Amino acid sequence: MSREALLATLGETAERTALSHGEWQCTYAELLTRVQQCLGWLVDQGVKPGDAVVLHTDYGVSAVAALLALYLNRNIVAPLVDLSERALLTLQGAARCEHRIEIIDEHWVHHWLVQHATDDTPAYYNALRDKGRAGLVLLSSGSTGAPKAILHDFDDLVDTKLGKEHKKPMSILMFLLFDHIGGLNSLLNTLTVGGCAVMPVDRAPEAICALIARHGVKVVPVSPTFLNLILMGRLHEQHDLSSVRLITYGTESMQQSLLKRVQQAFPKAKMLQTFGTSETGISATVSQSSASTFFKLADTNTQFRIVDGELQLKTRSQFVGYLNQDTDNVTEDGWFRTGDLVEQNEEGYLRIQGRQKELINVGGLKVLPTEIEDVMLRSALIDDCVVYGMPNAITGQAVHMDVKATSFACKKALKQHVLEHLGACLEAYKLPVKVNKVDEIAFSNRFKKTRAVAS
Repeated sequence: MSREALLATLGETAERTALSHGEWQCTYAELLTRVQQCLGWLVDQGVKPGDAVVLHTDYGVSAVAALLALYLNRNIVAPLVDLSERALLTLQGAARCEHRIEIIDEHWVHHWLVQHATDDTPAYYNALRDKGRAGLVLLSSGSTGAPKAILHDFDDLVDTKLGKEHKKPMSILMFLLFDHIGGLNSLLNTLTVGGCAVMPVDRAPEAICALIARHGVKVVPVSPTFLNLILMGRLHEQHDLSSVRLITYGTESMQQSLLKRVQQAFPKAKMLQTFGTSETGISATVSQSSASTFFKLADTNTQFRIVDGELQLKTRSQFVGYLNQDTDNVTEDGWFRTGDLVEQNEEGYLRIQGRQKELINVGGLKVLPTEIEDVMLRSALIDDCVVYGMPNAITGQAVHMDVKATSFACKKALKQHVLEHLGACLEAYKLPVKVNKVDEIAFSNRFKKTRAVAS
């Protein structure tokens, strides 16, 4: 049923521009034609309903058409932007993918992978196939070891997007990656309300700002780290970004001090804290205000509870299971443990305090890295910073900080400023014992800060 509903929804805005990528512009009618072409191509290549397929590509017209065609064909699709060796091993092994499709000059290219015995199929796959459902496999972004292979019921994800009213034509930036739950959420949201998905060729801050200005992009979903890169480069002053009406931020904690500076740089834009996980999907949220990092989960498909400070979720689009590890982060009564520490105010709004695994234990006292970063970024002399714990023989762990501060040529002067600034607001055990002056703060390809975690 959702397949017919999706096709009908896309057909209602046939003459609107659906996708923009480089020099390519594609209407909804043209996208539907491309999807039908891909469905025929899949048959020619021997890709049968229920087969597991790696879709190796980033955003593009043919990429979106292939994703939709694989969904309509009831395949189990694993989108993948960067085909690393460990990712391919996971997809061929745990995810039992038999095909790989890549996009070359907007043309689909098919590759056969290892063919698996039918009795070697994951039980989760058989359950989806028996119901005639499509699957979606996402890989976690962990930097060490094999990534987690997260299986979703693709039909459930699509169903949560259908039935919305079409809005006036609106351009929405596809910044979050094609193989990221946030990126897929942005894409499906855009297509099911008749918007235009503006897809970047280059995600460098300069290129993204130029893209926003050229297309008059109104909705910009990004990470706090990326917003800070725009501010540090003063790119909002070099490009006409006056079209932006909504900035949604998520994937990592937003510091209150950074949010204030973003508001000043984009005075016409509303700010919205988003929330979701690769396992539970993205939930609709409402911020307490544009100036606040507090938000509510305003989603009829989402339930939440807080246990020992940790946010736990149940959602309609919750994952089916992991293909290569136990689901020990799901409670016996079906709640997903997000690993996010939250506080709740008197009005019922939530605020993300940080990741449970990133807590620093200083002699039995718990330290939140984001609290220290927030205070540090209030200093006009600091461009950016990241706080993390490292082993310490006396206290178990100690606070370390990497700082980017072009105002300081001398490391000694920088450390003195850091300790004086933090010492005026924080307890002594929260002060860093080591301050590293760095040229850049490390971040992942998803523009999230790379934070060392003490073992």
